[in-house]
Formats: sequence, C-alpha cells, structure tokens
Amino acid sequence: MQFSSYRLTIADIVAAFGRRPRYIVGLDSATMAVEALGNYLNGKDLPEGGIFPSLKAVGGEVFSQLPDNFVATASTWAGWMNAAPASVVDKVRAETMSRWALSQYPRRRYPAVMIGSTNGAAVHLGAALGIPWLPQTLLLCLQHASDSDPDDPTGVIEWGKGLAQRLLRNNPELWVYQMHDPNQDRVKVPRVAYFRMKRTRLGERYKLFLRENLAPGGTIFLVECQYSWLMTQIADRHVFQFGGTGFLSPEEYLNPTQQVADFLKRQGSKHEYWQPPAPDGRFPESEWGFDAALRENTEDFARQHGYRVQRIIFNFPQDLSPLVADLYRWWYQERGMKSDRLFSESFVYLQPWWTLRLGSVPYWTVFNDKRSANELDRYLDTTKPYDEIYLNLFSNGIEALGQASIEQWRSILDRANHHGQFVGVDEKTYPGDLASFTRHYLDLKKLEGEYPIPKPLTLPQLDRFLGEMGDRYSVSWLNS
Repeated sequence: MQFSSYRLTIADIVAAFGRRPRYIVGLDSATMAVEALGNYLNGKDLPEGGIFPSLKAVGGEVFSQLPDNFVATASTWAGWMNAAPASVVDKVRAETMSRWALSQYPRRRYPAVMIGSTNGAAVHLGAALGIPWLPQTLLLCLQHASDSDPDDPTGVIEWGKGLAQRLLRNNPELWVYQMHDPNQDRVKVPRVAYFRMKRTRLGERYKLFLRENLAPGGTIFLVECQYSWLMTQIADRHVFQFGGTGFLSPEEYLNPTQQVADFLKRQGSKHEYWQPPAPDGRFPESEWGFDAALRENTEDFARQHGYRVQRIIFNFPQDLSPLVADLYRWWYQERGMKSDRLFSESFVYLQPWWTLRLGSVPYWTVFNDKRSANELDRYLDTTKPYDEIYLNLFSNGIEALGQASIEQWRSILDRANHHGQFVGVDEKTYPGDLASFTRHYLDLKKLEGEYPIPKPLTLPQLDRFLGEMGDRYSVSWLNS
C-alpha cells in the first residue's frame, strides 16, 4: 500500500487496529482526548486504568499513603518507564500516528469534523455534535540515559538536538516543540524529555478520512487556540519551551524572582534561579497552541473538495469551557431536562459518556493550578447558580508553584446551592494522590442519575445557540 512516499510498516498495522505505537504517550492530553471522544462515538465510556481499574486504584492508594519523597520518586520512574528509548525517533512516522488516531473513530458519515488544538472542552463539543476531533499535536517522551539537572536544561537541549533532526528528516510535515517544565513536571524531567510533535499539513491519512467520512459540503471546524510562549529556536523546525501552562507566565519562568529562589531552596536545588536559554520569539504553546500552517493546508483541501471551514478561535485553552458548559445547559433545557448539575474535569480526566449519562454540564479545567481554578470561579460568577457541583483533580505528585490548594478547590464546591463533592480525590494526599487517575472513574460511576445517551446536537441548533448568546464568550467563530 502506497501513499506518496509513505510505506506501510508493522507499527502502522498495529495502529490500524487501535493500539498505540510505542512512541505515542498514553497519559497525555491529546491521547486521552482522542480515546475519550473515540470511545464515546463508539457508544462506550473510557475505563481509566485499563481492564482492571479497581486493581490499579488499589496500587495507587498504597503509593498515595507513602511519604512525599517516595511518591515523587515513584512518579519519576513511572514517567521514565512510560517513555520510549531515544532510538525510537528513527521509527516515528506522522502517518502512523494519524492512522492510530483515526482508528479510534467509527467509520460513518459525519456532518462535521474538528481538527487542531488539543482541548478538553472541544472533546465535549465533539460528543454533543457526534463528531470526531483530529489532533494537530501528539507527545513523544524519550528516556534519558542518566539524571539531568531540572533547573538547567543546557544538557537536555544538547542531548535532544540530533534526536530531533533525525525525527524531522523522516517527517517533513512535523515540527518538534521540546518542552521542559522544572515546576509542574519537576519529578519527570530529570529522566524524561518531552517532544511535542505538531503537524503543519493534513497528510494523506487525514485527507482520506475526510473524503470518506465527511458528508458532502460538510464542515471542518478548525480548533485554533492562540496561546503562545516565549521560546528558543534550536534548529530548523525544532524549538525549545522552558516552562508549561499554568499559573506562572513565560516571563516568570525566564526572569529571576524571589518566588522561584524560595521554591528552588525548598527543593534542595543547587541553583538560586532557573537557567533557561534566552528566547528569540513567540511560538504556539507546545501542548495547547495551534500552528497556523495547518489552517492554510486545510483550507486548500476544503476548497478542492467543497467543504466548509469554520474557525473556532480563542486565546487561552480554558476560554472554550464556559461556552461548551452553557451549550450543554441550553441543550438540556431544549430536551426538557434539568441543567443544574456541573461536572468540572481536570486535564486528562475526561469522561464525555458519563457526563451525558449523568445529565451533567461539563466544564473542563486545564490543570490543577490557580489560574484554572480562578477561571472556573469566574465562570460561576457569570452563570445561573448550580444546585450540584462535582469536581475531579489531576494529581501530578509534587507541590508546584502556582498550584491551587485543596482549600481553594473546596471553596468552589461550596458554591453549589445544595451539594458539592470531589470525585475521586483524596483531600489528605493531594497532589500526591496517584490513585486519582483510576479512582475518579470508579467514583463517577457511583453517582446517582441515569439518562439515555441523546441524539447528537445538530449544526443548525449550534448556530441557534451561538446566535442567542452573541458576544458573551471569549471565542470567535469565523467562516473561512
């Protein structure tokens, strides 16, 4: 089988049957989003932890009760084991990654398809409309041969230069965004390098899927998060991002502050300040940002095949969450249902099937940081109060700068008129609560409420909602 210069490989065959190639990370925002939406469109939930989530939860419970330094060490080695050997860069193929992503979705005619930025709220938008999302960005994690200094990335930059170029030689449609966050990923970066791979062209697999599954004259929604970061260009199509999305700004990662000095002292670092390379420009943020080159390529394809392109544009990943939450509320009211139960999801903890099964309104938060919590608080300031609020929390195994305290999250639950409850959160061990990955799924299934999975929301209904809401949200819908 031949598609231009693309040749079918063993990894490609594995991907066609829904199994991830070894080099695609499982516990990642994009991977989990694809699997959550794919399972929903196949009429299934997403059992976190695999076939035996309860057993994995028990294991996580044991680790969560151990001392903080042991939890951090366990997280480090778990990240290393989940990463791939550095030599895998020679096997990475963009079309194999596309084949895996597409294998998650049932083959049928869709009125629309989403393409672009990773976003938890977009997963729920796709579930409501009954349409798939094709990711621009996927994550490759590479094992270090030995410990590196989390606060001085010089070594890991040099180590990654040749590897990135080897990967890019085989994938002209990709850019490598190497990310190094010594704050929120502090327990992982000493032994794991993060290569986020952004596609700038649709590629043959995405094009074939669209031709075979998008209805004639159908809509391609481009999910365009404009969030950017100060970065350093290492080589052609290889950039380096120091720091990650959260409460701290790019400038706070790059410039010496007393806050960082105090943090590093508490961590036992030999540095007083972080030692990042000097940035030379702004680029799309590695995990959430959208590379506009993909838009241009998609628009060309759409014109050739008579598809409509509509751009969904927003500045910060969580900006889409209020709109999607209110869309669900509006949709429930249209169906004659109650719309007073909010379910706030954190990072990769996505459950679109259970959200609709429980009659919940989804609100996605980017991470467990103060900005994510503050944005959720602001949403609650602007909408009709909810009778019930449920909330899960991602635990990253370390107390990071800008992390929202359990008390701040509890104060959000207290805003419910009648009942507020954590789902799968051990308040005593958070953020070292490693069992939350599986426990949030098990606890979600215990909540009361059972509604039939509805027929998809139609595009005319979506247009009617957007027309009624006007300019209320920090999201633009532009016809291309």
